[in-house]
Amino acid sequence: MDRPVKPSRISRAGVAVLAGALALTLTACGSDDPIGRSPNAAVRATAGEVGVVDGPAVSGTFAGAGASSIEAAMDAWRAQFQGMHPGATVNYDPVGSGGGRRQFLAGGAVFAGSDNVLSAAEIEQSRTVCGPDGAIDLPIYVSPIAVAFNLPGIETLNLSPEVMARIFTGDLRRWDDPALVADNPGVDLPDLAVTPVHRSDDSGTTANFVDYLAAVAPDVWTWDVSGVWPLTGGDSAQGTSGVVNAVQQTVGAITYADASRVGDLGTAAVLVGGQWVGFSAEGAAAAVDASPRLAGRHEHDMAIALDRATDVAGAYPLLLVSYAVVCLQYETEADAQFVRSFMGFVVSDAGQRIAAQIAGSAPISADLADGIRGSLAAITHRAG
Repeated sequence: MDRPVKPSRISRAGVAVLAGALALTLTACGSDDPIGRSPNAAVRATAGEVGVVDGPAVSGTFAGAGASSIEAAMDAWRAQFQGMHPGATVNYDPVGSGGGRRQFLAGGAVFAGSDNVLSAAEIEQSRTVCGPDGAIDLPIYVSPIAVAFNLPGIETLNLSPEVMARIFTGDLRRWDDPALVADNPGVDLPDLAVTPVHRSDDSGTTANFVDYLAAVAPDVWTWDVSGVWPLTGGDSAQGTSGVVNAVQQTVGAITYADASRVGDLGTAAVLVGGQWVGFSAEGAAAAVDASPRLAGRHEHDMAIALDRATDVAGAYPLLLVSYAVVCLQYETEADAQFVRSFMGFVVSDAGQRIAAQIAGSAPISADLADGIRGSLAAITHRAG
């Protein structure tokens, strides 16, 4: 089996430079609002100079909270949207998927960003703040999850499902373990301890990662799928940046994180249909397109049942889909109008190009975007 092509260091650097330019420009606005009033020039170019407001102008202050995996894309979306709607202020707290859903369900946020869909219990709970139809999940961001490690001089490794699962259960403890050597002929693996690092917070990235392990290595990974890491002990850190920083500072460490955030760490290829496949936006998109809708949901809910064990050539099934969790009915027309307008921009060609350029995500398909627009059109406010 061929070794995968390592994702370009130039493309990673380009994303980092553009994200840095966005941050510098927004900081230079000198406003208490960190996103400012004017979209960054690089973002405008990426978006093709959107400029035209589709529908009524939005005004007011609106709060969202949730997944840290989409923070970079969300900052860019907010910047562009606020430039299009100068009367609007959009805040986002990257508290993690679980924290975002809790804020939303408590009525503290107009929308949540979540890397896993609402549970049946959460849908039932959402009827308190969203009315009888409750809340729905709308996919807005698709990104590969990278298994990233710190081994100087090694940029990529092959990790079979069982080996990956054994690493994160703590069963495989040395980088020169025979199982790792067998997956990586010709690689000079060091006599060094493996230090797995997991998320300490309730994380959608964790839920997606353990869902993958449960699907592809069920004999090794026997824990239920949850956003809370199921094993006790071990190294952990808060948020995406926390686990990445921990691995950057520890030779021999390994973690899982949104691929756009791993910088120059080494990354693993996974086994799909007998071939080693490195992470890519295109591979993540192929896996999403090969997966059906999740059954038993509201007609306007767009949750996807990811096929983690796909054998589609080139697909990369270790991925996350980040959802906007929104109400079908809001208490005010202002909130309903904001969600229709903001999320409509997010799933537009321009919004998806911005996310791809800033965060390296995979643009959602045209068919999926059309379905989401239909769901957004169904959002109303409760009269009286």
